[in-house]
Amino acid sequence: MLKFNFSNFSIECGTDEAGRGCLSGPVTAAAVILPKDFKNSILNDSKQVSEKKRDFLRPYIEEHALAYSVAHVFPETIDKINILNASILAMHKAIETLKTKPEFIIVDGNRFKPFQNIPSKTIIKGDSKYLSIAAASILAKTYRDEYMKSIHDEFPMYQWNQNKGYPTKAHRLAIKEYGITEYHRKSFRLLPEQLKLEL
Repeated sequence: MLKFNFSNFSIECGTDEAGRGCLSGPVTAAAVILPKDFKNSILNDSKQVSEKKRDFLRPYIEEHALAYSVAHVFPETIDKINILNASILAMHKAIETLKTKPEFIIVDGNRFKPFQNIPSKTIIKGDSKYLSIAAASILAKTYRDEYMKSIHDEFPMYQWNQNKGYPTKAHRLAIKEYGITEYHRKSFRLLPEQLKLEL
């Protein structure tokens, strides 16, 4: 069972990202502050929840959260500052645009940088332990998936409506055949050695 909060602070926000391991598209982060009476029996880490349930949970979280925000950091920035820094930047952007300022931040994973002198704590597998991080994981995942579906029509050969930019065999074969787009992360290893890309 997921816990409500980590600290004794009354305004605690959870934050998480999606898309860190993708070959294309943004890394997307969300920050969520939930009320103390928030309950939902199916809320969990987005990777443990079906797409249908994620699509149900997104409006439920948005309706019941005290505050939430989502931010994208795009490939050009990812290539400049690396994916770890881009992931943290996306989380900072999401926290910064919350309509309510948190007193404490809990972060999924084990890497974070201080944000505006607000105390924070990294929690490994936090998205399966704390409600606010789980909620953030759902929003980050659904908003990112929505973005990837929106650019699929522009480049349907990469099948982003299905793989969401992750390194599937079909995605890599499309890169081999058609090359890369403005949405691909050029600093990533886009093809294994046996499918080397001629640039």
